[in-house]
Amino acid sequence: MKPGEGAWDVVVVGAGPAGLLAAGRAAMLGARVLLLEKMEKPARKLRITGKGRANITNMKALEEQLKEIQPEPRFLRQAFQAFFNRDLIALLEAQGVATKVERGDRVFPASDLAWDVADALVAWAGAQGVEILPHARVERLVIHEGVFTGLGVARKSSRTPLEIEARCGILATGGQSYPATGSTGDGYRFAEATGHRIEALRPSLVRIETRPVHEGAQGLTLKNVNLTLWIDGKKQASEFGEVEFTARGLAGASVLRLSRKVVDAMAAGRMVAMTLDLKPALDPAKLEARLARDLEAHVGGTCGPLLRSLLPTPLVAVFCERLGLGPSAPAAQIQGSKRKQLLGLLKELRFEVTGHGSWEEAIVTAGGVSLKDIDPRTMASRKVGNLHFAGEVLDLDANTGGYNLQIAFSTGWLAGESAARQAVGSWLGGASLTP
Repeated sequence: MKPGEGAWDVVVVGAGPAGLLAAGRAAMLGARVLLLEKMEKPARKLRITGKGRANITNMKALEEQLKEIQPEPRFLRQAFQAFFNRDLIALLEAQGVATKVERGDRVFPASDLAWDVADALVAWAGAQGVEILPHARVERLVIHEGVFTGLGVARKSSRTPLEIEARCGILATGGQSYPATGSTGDGYRFAEATGHRIEALRPSLVRIETRPVHEGAQGLTLKNVNLTLWIDGKKQASEFGEVEFTARGLAGASVLRLSRKVVDAMAAGRMVAMTLDLKPALDPAKLEARLARDLEAHVGGTCGPLLRSLLPTPLVAVFCERLGLGPSAPAAQIQGSKRKQLLGLLKELRFEVTGHGSWEEAIVTAGGVSLKDIDPRTMASRKVGNLHFAGEVLDLDANTGGYNLQIAFSTGWLAGESAARQAVGSWLGGASLTP
């Protein structure tokens, strides 16, 4: 069936992870499915995710994954029960994409190529009978007496808008992060125009801007350090792992995991700071004993070599600046208050947070279509009949580790299944189909 020739059973807007799973699942159940993608190629964002490696899911159990998701993880129970991590791996392996599990139970394609995952999902959807239409920008939804009946589409190859009729629609348009990949917030506009509430949109999983920024430390990556977030002088959360020094502040996995709290606190006008514990394996007493030994070993020496025995070389200048001592100053000067100050810096190297990265570099979007307006059992709208939502357009986001993609895959699968049963069941006089 070609676009424009009568009504489709299901039309899906957005050929990312959620849209591909939704379209493929609907087609598996016998629905005639049209998948619309405004870019020239499906799954553009998926192809670059995880620095091109695609951390596609996580092998943690359902309850453990729910702990990584906000603001309402319980909303996802039915979606995760319908399609979860092992289901995704089985689907990919059936398409010839082997996977591997790495530290933190994170799952990647064995090839380390996100492109392989994207191509496999596109091929899988096509094999189910999904018609994929690229360069198709949806301009409006058609709602008749509170029920979705179709949409208007602008085609790059035609000046005449394409009017598409469909029994059910699924919005899987993604969020607002990485807009160059096509995630420009279209779904939020469509949802709001049709009466859905939109929770405040914020960039999440994003680098943090700080003061001071130390030029000599830029590019340094610290592993096995503890990063703590402070809001209005109170400790809020800590993350153990990797931190990178950038030209404008801090990045790395630990920073990303704390970034949502940072963004929300700054939006509320609160004072935000971060501290680094460079010696998390040593409590204060053991660290003091270690420093005493190092000072004894550098009797008659200077501060530079002493600090290099305690720190990565790029941080030596940072500590000299904080201590008010040059690298050629006698190490013997690190006594009394200076010694106490050094111990404090090793356990709490402090940075004032001044901002965060933009939408262009945020990995995911926090906020979105209110979960109060969506039925978690079906991903169907509570505001508009025959309309479903899936993926990042929803007010759901998670920590790094493969959780965000699993949300997209699971909600897409459930939305596709629900839309197909609704559309095809009604077409066949209420009969339901089994996979």
